Amino acid sequence: MALGVFLIWYIFDQFTPEQFTELKRHFKNANYGYVVLSVVLSVLSHVIRAYRWNYLLQPLGYAPKLPNTFMAVSVAYLMNIFIPKSGEVSRAVVVAKYENIPFDKGFGTVISERIIDLVLLVLFTALALFLQFDVLYAYLIEVVPVKKLVLIMGVGILMLLSFLAFLKYSKSKLSLKIGTLVRGLQEGVFSILKMKKKTAFVFWSLVIWGLYLASFYVATQALEQTATISIGIIITAFVVGSFTFGFTNSGFGTYPAAIMGILLVFGISETVGTALGWIVWVSHIAYIIISGGISFLVLPFYNRDKLQA
Repeated sequence: MALGVFLIWYIFDQFTPEQFTELKRHFKNANYGYVVLSVVLSVLSHVIRAYRWNYLLQPLGYAPKLPNTFMAVSVAYLMNIFIPKSGEVSRAVVVAKYENIPFDKGFGTVISERIIDLVLLVLFTALALFLQFDVLYAYLIEVVPVKKLVLIMGVGILMLLSFLAFLKYSKSKLSLKIGTLVRGLQEGVFSILKMKKKTAFVFWSLVIWGLYLASFYVATQALEQTATISIGIIITAFVVGSFTFGFTNSGFGTYPAAIMGILLVFGISETVGTALGWIVWVSHIAYIIISGGISFLVLPFYNRDKLQA
């Protein structure tokens, strides 16, 4: 959150009065019909994500109702705005409360799902690098602190090995409780290997990410200056934006900054990139807040018979 606030202040502090005037013009002249269509595609991806989740839960013996899984997904996106990655936990909490799915197993399926999403994001990243290798390679060499990344990875691996050693050799009550939780998580994570419809799961996973990309592409049509950019630039900007959504507070401040920064690499002005970033982010966050808020309120009423039983 603090990073997002800093980036918002920093970027706008650098703008000249002329750039502010130009930015306002981009917002005013945007075709918001495309923005609405972009959000609709995003909503559809969330519905399919909720539907796909059942493929992971069924091998564990559970068949939750689609409205419950959709509302769980909606609440998860809402939670991620405030606390990064808390949505994964809230999804498992929701189905544990309203579908009687043990938290550890439900959470394990969410982790498994996220692993698949990460694989697809990596594939999109590889595609972006392939399509725009020369430009991106020069840019990454200039801005990425390789030594710091290696240090962070080293520390992370050391912490993971220490944790695994603790679970294996410690006989404390804490290690036993964590071990029980981890076994439940493993059952959820590896539910993907027990699925009877693996092909369908992969298909819907590709559809979800296809809708993500289509949603971003449609949003670029809202501004005249981005309506004609190449597919390579669109995929690259989509990937950069996806990383900010995945690893920050739903891209607060960071998403518009990232979109502006990557489009600037391809010669698109700061005001255009900033306008596009904010239009995409605000429209999708508005939907997430509305959908998540409504889902949070509706869940107890939709499941009142189950709660009273």
